[in-house]
Amino acid sequence: MSEPIDTLWLDEEANEVKYIDQTKLPNELVVKSTINLDEMYRAIEKLEVRGAPAIGVFAALSMYVIAANITAQTLGDYVKEYIRCSNHLETARPTAVNLSWALGEMIKELNRFTNNRFDCSLHSKSLDSIELDDTLRDSITYVLKKKALTIWENNINECKAIGENGLRFIHDGDGILTHCNAGRLATVRYGTATAPIYLSHEKGMNIKVFCDETRPLLQGARLTAYELMESGIDTTLQCDNMVASLMASGQINSVFVGCDRIASNGDVANKIGTSGVAIIARHYGIPVYVCGPTSSIDMSIATGEDIVIEQRNGSEVTKMWYNSEMSHKNVKVYNPAFDVTSHELITAIITEKGVAWPDYKSGLETLMGQVDSIRRE
Repeated sequence: MSEPIDTLWLDEEANEVKYIDQTKLPNELVVKSTINLDEMYRAIEKLEVRGAPAIGVFAALSMYVIAANITAQTLGDYVKEYIRCSNHLETARPTAVNLSWALGEMIKELNRFTNNRFDCSLHSKSLDSIELDDTLRDSITYVLKKKALTIWENNINECKAIGENGLRFIHDGDGILTHCNAGRLATVRYGTATAPIYLSHEKGMNIKVFCDETRPLLQGARLTAYELMESGIDTTLQCDNMVASLMASGQINSVFVGCDRIASNGDVANKIGTSGVAIIARHYGIPVYVCGPTSSIDMSIATGEDIVIEQRNGSEVTKMWYNSEMSHKNVKVYNPAFDVTSHELITAIITEKGVAWPDYKSGLETLMGQVDSIRRE
C-alpha cells in the first residue's frame, strides 16, 4: 500500500495528530492533521477515522494534543477542562468500546499523576489551589504523551499478535470471506481480521479473499478491497446480498471479521450485515472467526442486547453514492451502523492474548486476566 505506512500517528515536531481521511479513499490518499477538539470529534463522527481500534488510538493521541494546549491557571481548572473535552469526544460514536476505553486510560494516567505528585484524586478540591506553572504543565503533558504513544504502539503489536494467533486457521488454497474493513485502515497497522490474511500471504500461501462491499458506506469496496489489492493479495469484490450464492458455490472456507464490542457472553457487535453473514455461514458449515484486541471486550455487559447500536443518517442509504435521490424523498430509512452476532454463530474469538472458544464467558474472563485457565477446543 502507498505511503504513509500507518493509518494515524502523532507528528511530534508539530505536536498534532495526523491521519488518513478514509472518506477520500480509494480515489485519493489524503492526510489530515488536527489539534482542535471539534475537528477531532468530526473526524470520528464523519468516519474520516473509523474502525474501533483506530478510533481508540486516535482518541488517545487527540487527548494528549488537547492536554498540551489547555490554558489554565490552576491544576483544578486544567483537570476540569481535560475531563470536559474527554467526555465530549466520547459521544462522537457510541458503539465501539475502544473509544471509551482509550479515553478512560488517559484519564487514569492523569489521575495517577495527581495522586503520585500531590496525593490528590482528579476530583479533589485541593487541586484548585495548585498553581499550574510551566514545569508542572510540562510534567503532565510528558506522562500523557508517553501513555498515548504506548497505546499507539501497543495497537501495532496487538494486531501483529492477532495475526499470529489467527494464522493457524488459514490453509494454503483457502477462500476467505471478510465483511466491512477490519484491515490496516481500521487500526494503526496490520489490521485485526486481515492480520492473519497478511501473514499467510507473507508466508507464500495461495489464498483468495472475497470482500463484501458492505452497504451502505461501502467499507469493503472502498477500503478492504483497496488495501488488499495494493498488497498484492488475490481479491474479489461482491455485493452483500451475494454471500449465500458465493458460499453455495464452495469457494469459501472461512469467514474472518472484526468487532466493535464483545459482550461477556461472546455476542459481538460489528458492522451491519455481519450477523447475516454468520447465519448463512452456519447453514453452509463454514467457520466464523472474530478478530479483535482485548480492548474491544466489554465484560461489564452480559449480552449483545446491552450494546447501544448507533443509528445513522438515512441519506447514507438514499443518496450518498448517487447523483440524485434513489428513492422517494419522503421514504423512511432504517440505517443502523452495526448489528449483533450471537455467540452461538461464532467459531472462535481471536485476540492478541490468545483464542477464546465456547463457552465464551469463561474464555473471555481468562483473556481478561480474571481466571486461571482457558477452555480450549
